[in-house]
Amino acid sequence: MTTRFATSSDGTRIAYRMAGDPSLPAILLIHGWAQASICWEGLTARLSDRFHLVAIDLRGHGASDKPEDPAAYADTALWGDDIAAVIATAGLDRPTLVGWSYGARVIAAYLATHGSAHLAGVVVAGGVLAIGAARADWMVGPASPGLDRDLYTEDLSRRLHATARFVDACTHAPLPRTEYGAMVGANMLCPAHVRRALFGADIDLGPVYAAMDCPGLVIHGTEDRVVTPATGAAAAKAMAQGRFMAYPATGHAPFIEQPDRFAADLADFVLTHARPRP
Repeated sequence: MTTRFATSSDGTRIAYRMAGDPSLPAILLIHGWAQASICWEGLTARLSDRFHLVAIDLRGHGASDKPEDPAAYADTALWGDDIAAVIATAGLDRPTLVGWSYGARVIAAYLATHGSAHLAGVVVAGGVLAIGAARADWMVGPASPGLDRDLYTEDLSRRLHATARFVDACTHAPLPRTEYGAMVGANMLCPAHVRRALFGADIDLGPVYAAMDCPGLVIHGTEDRVVTPATGAAAAKAMAQGRFMAYPATGHAPFIEQPDRFAADLADFVLTHARPRP
């Protein structure tokens, strides 16, 4: 998969990678806090024969630009413009947006600034429902990144060890060694100043989901220690056309922990529940 770039409204370059035939139904994959597009490799391998998949690196992550100004991460319009820029540059027609964890905040930003008329549907996996002061205590799992200050320190050694702990807490069962190492490495590409800025705004995603007029699917692991399963249930309830699917014995990364089931559920949603309008 070749890395390409789209330019957002403030000049930030957003990296993305594509797989599958562009004539097939489009899926835009949006990773979570401090991650990168590499996290979707298992899913793209399972679906690239049936869909056109585009996986992005959020601003401040992976191969994308990493602005120094904290305002570059607090402005909802910029997050929405990032997604719009990738959709336009990659030529995606009525894509389904799939967001993991913090990716739900990015999807909500797109919905708030660009609407849902040009989307086939929205899928959220282990997604947040609010950030900053808008986030209620019942949404916060014991392994939430907001509870470990070492994840934000400029001290590289402390940040690395905290990142390893966080990645370990993202799954119910330990990942294979190579996959775990790749996840930690991808997390470390997100610098401390970006990590600190990502929770700088106070945003409730519920009203945005309520206004969404395309189908929605929320998948959440019952053993998620980062974002509580109750958060996922509430997100689906907020959507007018929302459906909640609980994955038992699964933590914060259902598409990594249950890749075959997640791929099948996503494919069914895209092909059955979120067909393009005539």
